[in-house]
Amino acid sequence: MAEEEKQKPQQEPEAEQPAPEAPAEDAAPEEAAAEQAPSEEPAAAEAAPADEQEQLTPKQRRKMERSRAVEPARPQRSPEDRASERAEQRSRKAAERSRWRRKRREKRRAGTSGAQAPTAPEPHERGARKVRRGVVMSSKPDKTITVRIDAVRPHRLYGKVIRSTGTLHAHDEGNQANEGDVVRIVECRPLSRTKRWRLLEVLERAK
Repeated sequence: MAEEEKQKPQQEPEAEQPAPEAPAEDAAPEEAAAEQAPSEEPAAAEAAPADEQEQLTPKQRRKMERSRAVEPARPQRSPEDRASERAEQRSRKAAERSRWRRKRREKRRAGTSGAQAPTAPEPHERGARKVRRGVVMSSKPDKTITVRIDAVRPHRLYGKVIRSTGTLHAHDEGNQANEGDVVRIVECRPLSRTKRWRLLEVLERAK
């Protein structure tokens, strides 16, 4: 009996030793899973903001960037301060524009002074003015006569003689022409809304 009791205490530690090893093996997969899980979470967290930024408008993206800024906030300003700041900024920009325009004018003047002086335009010869012969149809208005122009010409394709009639308003400064007179008129500058001709001479008086 004494020998059996001596053997039992020696066997009990041997049975107790393998027990701690089993939890160590089970803990290893749990630690590996715990190590993998945090590595996956940041990747998902990084992907989510990227998707959100793609969906945001440029204005919202700028607002988000401003909200993340670490610079200290500026002190609250009164409307008078903001108005004075705007006025100062406008005056500064106006001065910059004035300097830029002055420089541009100087460059243009320097460029034109170096170039050759413009030559005088050649005298323009006046073209031959049109002259028409017709019969005065009306001389009732003051200093204005209505002249009937009769044209007789062959058709350009068929050769048939075609007679056409048109009326022109002419300026008669001295009221020289009367109804039925044969006159010669010449074209001139616009004298009124309808007058583009001027009386040149009276060829025949009405009988």
